[in-house]
Amino acid sequence: MGMEVWKQIKQKQIAPIYLLFGTEAFLINETRQLMLRHTLNEDELDFNYFTYDLEETPIEIALEDAETFPFVGERKILFLQNPSFLTAEKTKDKVEHNLSRLEAYLKEPAPYSIVVFSAPYEKLDERKKITKELKRNAVVVEAKKLNEHELKGWLKERANSNGIDIEAAAIERMIILAGTNMFLLANELDKLALYDKDNKVIDVSLVENLVSKSLEQNVFTLIEKVVQKKPDEALRIYYDLLKQNEEPIKILALLTGQFRLIYQVKDLARRGYGQQQIASYLKIHPFRVKLAAAQTGKFSDEELAFFISQLAEADYQMKTGGMNKSLLIEMILFKLK
Repeated sequence: MGMEVWKQIKQKQIAPIYLLFGTEAFLINETRQLMLRHTLNEDELDFNYFTYDLEETPIEIALEDAETFPFVGERKILFLQNPSFLTAEKTKDKVEHNLSRLEAYLKEPAPYSIVVFSAPYEKLDERKKITKELKRNAVVVEAKKLNEHELKGWLKERANSNGIDIEAAAIERMIILAGTNMFLLANELDKLALYDKDNKVIDVSLVENLVSKSLEQNVFTLIEKVVQKKPDEALRIYYDLLKQNEEPIKILALLTGQFRLIYQVKDLARRGYGQQQIASYLKIHPFRVKLAAAQTGKFSDEELAFFISQLAEADYQMKTGGMNKSLLIEMILFKLK
């Protein structure tokens, strides 16, 4: 997760070249913000901070800038985004890069520049010479999606860095309510820390009272009410979402996605897949699989197939018919009693 690198940056132990790679945008952004805070003064940002999109700009142009002395101050930072030459994935690269120029720079980086490669790819192409050279000469930070255990550990550490503690049960409840998006979780935790700065401990009741429910969690709770044969409560949640200006078509899409997920988890578990394997196969966060797995035993295959067909029909009606969109979902919820 790069915690050791973050610690070094805070202590101003800055390397000349960094490689951030992975699909967790929060960790990439957090590393960037941390680096800027601990290397440049506010009045240096306009002159000494540069970003280049390497899908649009040749690497040699960016390196030329890296080798130019700072206009003010002692250092400059260059963020080089989308270095597609490091991956085998299909990209939108519109330029050719002089990689031999990059190889030469890696051997003798400018002492007054910090060059950060930001590669939002799940994997790098380890067969390429330039990938090997960059990993050999750079400080590497993997910004991967965190599993449930890592996510809980990160929340605990973030709370501690704010000078407070958070109970294990409160962390669990927070992820259930807010989801696994790290940007949202960070905002919610910072809000809790600010509110609870005198008590120093975040408990479940505080999370229940202050953490905003994600749309996905509201839909999950709505389905729970359907499972429990409580259509009135399901409808109440639905009406609340409409009052919050959530679009019926978006609510429908999430309902359909959740029912499909329950069906897929049930089917894959029956075939002997574990929850981690299911998450990898479906390319979703393991915590979503864990929640869906808790609902699989509450539906028969026939019920799931019926619900999915009803939702698919409603989707068709929303996109082609003249019927009121919000009324379509309301009718489905009545049918799911």
